[in-house]
Amino acid sequence: MLTTLAAFESLDGGQVVAIIAVGGGMCIAIIGMISSAFNRNTRIKEFEQSRREIAAYVAEGSITPEDAAKMLDAGRKNTK
Repeated sequence: MLTTLAAFESLDGGQVVAIIAVGGGMCIAIIGMISSAFNRNTRIKEFEQSRREIAAYVAEGSITPEDAAKMLDAGRKNTK
């Protein structure tokens, strides 16, 4: 059943609160999903940029490949 704002006159207070609560919860959930996807995308992009910069330092000889591997593994969680 589609309920419009004009139909709220026939509803009691409890039903209006329930409709607003469900609608608000859905809005918060959608905003959370969008911000989570944006955050994940940004994190991956920055990690890839760091990998390219570290590879460039290794190529020019500023750091050793062993140090580069340690730098790349520094932020990861231990999966053992």
